[in-house]
Amino acid sequence: MRRPPDPKHPLAEVFGFPSSDMGPRAKRHRSRRLCPFNNKVPNCTKDKAQDPLGVCSVHHDYRPVITCPIRFRQDWIIADDAGDFFFEKGATWTTLTEVRLKDVDGGSAGNIDVVLCAYDGGGRVYDFGALEVQAVYISGNIRNPFQAYMEDPPKNCSMDWTHESNYPRPDYLSSSRKRLAPQLIFKGGILRAWGKRMVVALNKGFFETLPQLPHVSKENADIAWVIYDMKPPRAGGEQFTLFRERVVYTQFEPSLAEITRPRPGRMEEFLKHLQLKVDEKLETPPNNQTIENPFGE
Repeated sequence: MRRPPDPKHPLAEVFGFPSSDMGPRAKRHRSRRLCPFNNKVPNCTKDKAQDPLGVCSVHHDYRPVITCPIRFRQDWIIADDAGDFFFEKGATWTTLTEVRLKDVDGGSAGNIDVVLCAYDGGGRVYDFGALEVQAVYISGNIRNPFQAYMEDPPKNCSMDWTHESNYPRPDYLSSSRKRLAPQLIFKGGILRAWGKRMVVALNKGFFETLPQLPHVSKENADIAWVIYDMKPPRAGGEQFTLFRERVVYTQFEPSLAEITRPRPGRMEEFLKHLQLKVDEKLETPPNNQTIENPFGE
């Protein structure tokens, strides 16, 4: 069965609802700039609190790709999935968001997106685990089509943005090199030293671009990669539904080694590039300027 093409603009979800949704809830969220996905405040705060970039996901390769980490908090299923990995069945736990992590010198290793804390009947915390949410970076300009859409959503929900410059697309390579790898090195390294587990929640499309990670059993794993995708709204529904597609269990060191391992191309191609640069330099005559009558005679 042949799949229909992607829409001609990148906006899959705006302020929590499909960009084509003109229902009363979608209109209210757009007019008030609200976030329906358990942000720390009722409003969207992505990019700029006063002028938020309310794009939750973009169209790419026939499916929405999540570009905002808060989008993963729909119904807090990511917390349930993380708790199943961290704690024994029946444990009582709660979540804390944006928890600062420090190294031995008191320097910041960054904030943990969500910390799950298990506590006993007296409220004493006896175990915890770290949940990191990895949304996807965008290459190109997403704010321009967003602003154009917001000027008149009913009209511009079917706009053609394909001929505009810097058409936005998921940048999986930057997402792994600039975001995911540093998270594993710094935060993951500290957690590993403490003997604590980590869950990484990420979009299906993002995970599929990572190198093959060596799998282990759940009992022997340090990291659970929980891969999510989204189902389109059902008839009469309003929002895309986040769901767990699968879980991959790995150990810390092998995963870090695979993700940070360089993938070199052919050295011969690099030599050709160097040769071209050297040829250009040698063929360009020096820029000598003649000074007329330098001694003023």
